[in-house]
Amino acid sequence: MSLSMEQMLFYAFGGLGIFLFGIRYMSEGLQNTAGDRMRSFLEKGTKTPLRGVITGALVTALIQSSSGTTVLTVGLVNAGLLSLRQAIGVIMGANIGTTMTAYLIGFKLEEYALPIIALGVLMLFFIKNKKIANIGQIIFGFGMLFYGMDIMGTGLKPLKELDVFLNLMTSVESNPLLGVAIGTIFTLIVQSSSATIGVLQELADQGAVMYHQAVPILFGDNIGTTVTALLAAIGTSVAARRAALTHTLFNISGTIIFLPLFLLGIFPEIIRLTTNYVFVLIPGFEGTWETLNIKMQIAQTHGMFNITNTLIQLPFVSYLAWAVTKLVPGQDAQFNMEPRFLEPRLLSNPSVALGQALQETLRMGRHSREFFGQSVQFFFNPGGKDLNPMYLEQKEELIDRLDGRITDYIVKLSADKKMSEEQSNYASILLQAVGDLERIGDHADNIVELAVYGKENNLNFSDEAQASIRSLAELTEQTLNMALTALENRDYTLARKVIKNEVIIDNLEREFRYGHIMRLNEGICSGAEGPVFLDILSNMERVGDHAVNIAEYVLGDMGAIERQKVKAASKAMAVDDNL
Repeated sequence: MSLSMEQMLFYAFGGLGIFLFGIRYMSEGLQNTAGDRMRSFLEKGTKTPLRGVITGALVTALIQSSSGTTVLTVGLVNAGLLSLRQAIGVIMGANIGTTMTAYLIGFKLEEYALPIIALGVLMLFFIKNKKIANIGQIIFGFGMLFYGMDIMGTGLKPLKELDVFLNLMTSVESNPLLGVAIGTIFTLIVQSSSATIGVLQELADQGAVMYHQAVPILFGDNIGTTVTALLAAIGTSVAARRAALTHTLFNISGTIIFLPLFLLGIFPEIIRLTTNYVFVLIPGFEGTWETLNIKMQIAQTHGMFNITNTLIQLPFVSYLAWAVTKLVPGQDAQFNMEPRFLEPRLLSNPSVALGQALQETLRMGRHSREFFGQSVQFFFNPGGKDLNPMYLEQKEELIDRLDGRITDYIVKLSADKKMSEEQSNYASILLQAVGDLERIGDHADNIVELAVYGKENNLNFSDEAQASIRSLAELTEQTLNMALTALENRDYTLARKVIKNEVIIDNLEREFRYGHIMRLNEGICSGAEGPVFLDILSNMERVGDHAVNIAEYVLGDMGAIERQKVKAASKAMAVDDNL
């Protein structure tokens, strides 16, 4: 069938679009099936770089997207859940896992594409079960992938007769760096190395590209795919940007190592020997390098490149981490998200385990107190270098994570029948305190959001308004600090002082609200700043309430009585003042 240039473009780009849709749809189905287990798997399976490689390869093979794995890894580093060294291992493994798509394409299942699509549609639209629907999505995407390949192949077939294209491929053979550049740019545009390698496999299958022309382009495809992680790292923490850059350096270094070996004929020989003497041991694998179709030869080259590149660079993870640290300078805002004191082996000893839970709760309390102080500091200087929204976002996530881990630990401890009544009561106190500390983190986060809103809308607060915020913030932080000390030492005297401070905080909030209304009437403040100012006061007052809650837990049954006494005394003083 002879095709016009217009038809060629329609088939080629239309097929590529269907292919990309198939990969994306299949990947989304796989991720929906896996759910949050992928994130948890990455967190737990990365204690060493080697385990990180295996984890990254498995996750990528499961979700069929190295970009998805690297973006998720950058997110985990940004949240402080993975270190840079752990992330490097995952990224190396992701490069290995992504080769699975090329191998699938190598099986040349295009003639089965339509039945596969039909099966996927049947499961996706006619069976009202979410799990089966997700599997149907995977199958449908898989079929679309091969259907797109078939259509794309029709459009690409005439390229082998075009002089312009043949001259370009001849130039690639004589200048391999041109091939690397073509692969890199094409992948930068398409944003999927699986797609660009699939196109390369189809071109080779149609006879438009020879094997020696395809390999430099293949190396470029591996470099181009790193741009996804770089884009995902924009605006993230220093550690996350370093992790993304690692992906780029890793693939560029691989090309620098293997391109000369390929030109010298060493790398092709390694692939041939491995195929003939190692892969033959895999069940179901038959034949030799010479009997593989060109699509599978490219897939095998892709796989060997990523596996051997990882084996070569894995021992130098520390040097790679050092290099990206030099290239991306700055203070790493990463926190240690894991608990320090919650030792599971101590759960059999309730008294010791409660002590550990207290230490972790106090650690969480210090972070909550710091976060509150930093949120106020950020409000007054939102453009400062010391504090930025990303750092504060990490702080809030740390507090949330500790909340969950401490709660789980105490719940497991409480299930032990060995606990005395006194120990059970104390465990309950810690659980409630942890809940209050988490809420303090939420209020601090609210203040950060209000600060960002104020900066984006160029709000200007009067000197009186700023002085009011500073005054209330100072008293609130002091009260919170007293509450934590009272919890640590079971200091009843200090706990009573905290409860007395609640009245002062409440009175100050009312006074500052009234002052704001007066400034509005006098034209000192505008209406734009009012809602933000009042919300900040409200959040600080709520932080004070949670600090008082902690003091009440320390006092036990006497806490509520003490609070009522203080409030009654305050009301009596207010009546006297009015008289």
